[in-house]
Amino acid sequence: MTDLDYIKRTMFLALQAKGRTSPNPLVGAILVKNNRIIAEGCHKRAGEDHAEIVVLKKAGFKARGSTLYVTLEPCFHYGRTPPCVDAVIKSGIKQVVIGMKDPNPLTNGKSIHKLRRAGIKVNVNFLEKELAGINESFIKYIRFRVPFVVAKCAQTLDGKIATASGQSKWITSDKTRGYAHQVRNNFDAILVGINTVLKDNPSLNAADRSKRLKKIILDSQLRISLNANLFKGVSPSDCFIAATQQAPQKKIRLFCQKGIKVIICPQRHGRIHLRWLFKKLVKEYEITNILIEGGASVVGSALKEKLVDKMLIFIAPKIIGDQKALSSIAGLKTAQVDRSITLKDMTIQRINSDFLINGYIHYRN
Repeated sequence: MTDLDYIKRTMFLALQAKGRTSPNPLVGAILVKNNRIIAEGCHKRAGEDHAEIVVLKKAGFKARGSTLYVTLEPCFHYGRTPPCVDAVIKSGIKQVVIGMKDPNPLTNGKSIHKLRRAGIKVNVNFLEKELAGINESFIKYIRFRVPFVVAKCAQTLDGKIATASGQSKWITSDKTRGYAHQVRNNFDAILVGINTVLKDNPSLNAADRSKRLKKIILDSQLRISLNANLFKGVSPSDCFIAATQQAPQKKIRLFCQKGIKVIICPQRHGRIHLRWLFKKLVKEYEITNILIEGGASVVGSALKEKLVDKMLIFIAPKIIGDQKALSSIAGLKTAQVDRSITLKDMTIQRINSDFLINGYIHYRN
């Protein structure tokens, strides 16, 4: 096997913990000695051993003289755990092959330099684009201290999510809805507007019951009921209500007494200031990525504020054909076609009779 083959294996290992390591990145590692893998593993969740420590513990004294393959540069700083670079040097490893440099300013090349000073051979930059892709949330979070945001919608061919009367069950197939449910497993938090809650009373749970998915509700006037399905069977501390000064103080106290977090947000253009909210969610709760599931005006507001990084658009081969029917995105009021928001780097996937368009947002200046 080549260095590239081993790095591909470390990326596969890293992805085994997808959706569980936040605010840390996905990292996989392998120890190779005499052309044989002697240990492999990944970082499973924040606060637990990093991937390098996992494989060093597995290998024990056998690590001496081996080559370490790791998706991301070993950390240089003290965080929830001590610096991995020191453990790597102490282990007697002779060579380290790194997929990509750590974008965290606290490390960013420092560990590579320290390893080389210690006489360890270091090779860097294998599958850098692919590895950056699996850690796109972490990279945005660590560089800009804002969350990576994905907006999801399910619509007809003519862009509708419900009929004029509000009937929406079901636009897409059972298989597509199951796939969309699985997508939630990959995120720290799911966000919806109060109108979606009042209309559908969703649970907003991840498909994986062990996943602690945080729930964020935009509810300026705190109209939500304590009996809403989204509060059932979950820790109240994982539920966030973004409200404004318009919310009744008595109701705010009631929710807080139940352990539900009520965040009083400033307003922008008569709506909750989403950019302010997102920065607060990162700073105080280390929420590094958010899945927006609706409704149309919430998605529109996030796009208008240039907060959305990626779109997941599930399209069913159906046509409603009514201008009064609800569109999947509302409120942008684009005056010229050439000023439209566009998608780039798209992939198109078929799911049963439906299609999924997955693309990154390109905003016009």
